[in-house]
Amino acid sequence: MADSPPRKKKKKKHNPFTDWLAYLALRIFMVFLYLFDVETNLNTACFLGRLLWKRYHRGRKRALDNLRASFPEKSEQWIWETGRRSFEHLAMLPIDVLFMARLVKKHNRRDYSYYKTAERAKWLMQEGRGLLMVTAHYSDFLIMGYILGLFGFNIHSVARPLDNRYINRYLYGVLKRSGLRTIDKKGAAELMGKIASTGATLCFIADQDAGKKGIFVDFFGRKASTYKSIGLIAITNNIPIGVGYTRRIDNRFYFEIGVNRIIFPEEWAQKDNSLEWVTAEYTKAIEEFVRKDPNQYWWLHRRWKNRPRNEREKP
Repeated sequence: MADSPPRKKKKKKHNPFTDWLAYLALRIFMVFLYLFDVETNLNTACFLGRLLWKRYHRGRKRALDNLRASFPEKSEQWIWETGRRSFEHLAMLPIDVLFMARLVKKHNRRDYSYYKTAERAKWLMQEGRGLLMVTAHYSDFLIMGYILGLFGFNIHSVARPLDNRYINRYLYGVLKRSGLRTIDKKGAAELMGKIASTGATLCFIADQDAGKKGIFVDFFGRKASTYKSIGLIAITNNIPIGVGYTRRIDNRFYFEIGVNRIIFPEEWAQKDNSLEWVTAEYTKAIEEFVRKDPNQYWWLHRRWKNRPRNEREKP
């Protein structure tokens, strides 16, 4: 008997009233958060991250499995400490988001961040010839775009909207007021090309699993499915790709913002498979900045979920 095709998972319908209550709860929660300074809240978030590490067994197992495969030379103690610390950084991100607009202004940016090897990328943005900026689920990946928006750069971020429309409107509204525009990831392929051709900067989180039809490139010694869209936009519009990161210093609301690689069109011009080469090159640059401090990477997400065809076809 032939196997029946798998059923598509039905999209969960959201109750507008329940979503509004969740939004109201968030705003009330923020009132209590603002009674304390950001550093106190970050320390509390670290405690909650350790609690999540202890209680969220499935996520902990996934993080440990990913770390063991990515760092086979490291001890089991190092693996556990890095995994636990990554959960602390994950828990600190919501505090960053809720304090970002409250604390960071154009005149005091240096109180909360400093740039490292980012000048060339900033000049490319200022020239308005177009730039794709990619990063990963690492530290506070939102604050880089927020600060660039404050300084008037023509910058757009491609992201999936939150399921709760009220919270989504509020949080993305905070980013928009800084000057960072957000594009809905769904159905954005044509719009992204048009924006890139105007000389704007497009920002992507480029370390998500792209399914069976993605390009499989090396990431921490294993093939990882990666989206084609970034490389296609860069090659089609002949614009460079910058690989940027934000790295938290200690447990503070203070960040190193850097660009560790810029890939220019002339580099891929003579490659036999330019799309695969570009995708592998920026993925390698992401791995390089993650290796500088693996504690800040989201090891619990399913980066290696889908496997290349040759691995799937093994008996």
